[in-house]
Amino acid sequence: MLSRRNLFVGAAAVSAASVSRVALAAIPEAVQQTSPDTAPPLIPNSGRPYNPVVTLNGWTCPWRMKDGVKEFHLVAEPVVREMAPGFKAHLWGYNGQSPGPTIEVVEGDRVRIYVTNRLPEHTSVHWHGQRLPNGMDGVSGLTQPSIKPGQTFVYEFVARGPAPSCTTRMPTR
Repeated sequence: MLSRRNLFVGAAAVSAASVSRVALAAIPEAVQQTSPDTAPPLIPNSGRPYNPVVTLNGWTCPWRMKDGVKEFHLVAEPVVREMAPGFKAHLWGYNGQSPGPTIEVVEGDRVRIYVTNRLPEHTSVHWHGQRLPNGMDGVSGLTQPSIKPGQTFVYEFVARGPAPSCTTRMPTR
């Protein structure tokens, strides 16, 4: 059933997914990682202070501050990863690696994440553990339209504490 509310939410999601050519020119550069080796953490030169983490067998996604917003750029794409000497796996990842980079934010940061889809399928990003606006939750067809191949979607939200767990505990005897 189509209501005014559903129409408004759908229109807002479609407008958020549409990134004009002018806006695409302003997207931060998507930094690629060519090695699965552990990379040293980034030392922030702006934004809220925090102690960077070391991501084992990974790296931290570079970001820039723009008008008080911490901006990241993820590119979803096919990658080849050597899992063991001579054993290569064809995977989907971000910015040249699978798993993709660690996105580091501090509670209270305003975050903007550009996600460009270079996969042969539609995609989205679901931000596990984050409390965010429904339209930024990354569930294709439910809370946002899918990101089609070749398109960019902009996720924007304020980083909050972790969402309450939805885990059900079974009683013990």
